[in-house]
Amino acid sequence: MFLETILYLVFALSSLLLIVVILVQEGRGGGLGDAFGGAGQQTFGVGARGITRFTAAVALVFMGSALTIVLLAKSSSGSVIGDGVDTVEPVGEQPAGGTPVE
Repeated sequence: MFLETILYLVFALSSLLLIVVILVQEGRGGGLGDAFGGAGQQTFGVGARGITRFTAAVALVFMGSALTIVLLAKSSSGSVIGDGVDTVEPVGEQPAGGTPVE
């Protein structure tokens, strides 16, 4: 339970950090990076190599935590989606009396 909580926190924080880092990066057309006055270059250095590596590292943490969460959920319940039991009953014809016709 404690491990799952830590994984969910890492997942959420890495997703937020990944969003911010991607938005701050300078694209080919400038984008949102120019809106902050080139804050991405000032934060991560003049070269784009540092921010690219940082983005890749955060993306790996994001994907690793997501996969670990799925694997833990699958091992604890047997399935990620559900228990595999179909709970929907088939619909049959019902006459006015209420008993289904077979």
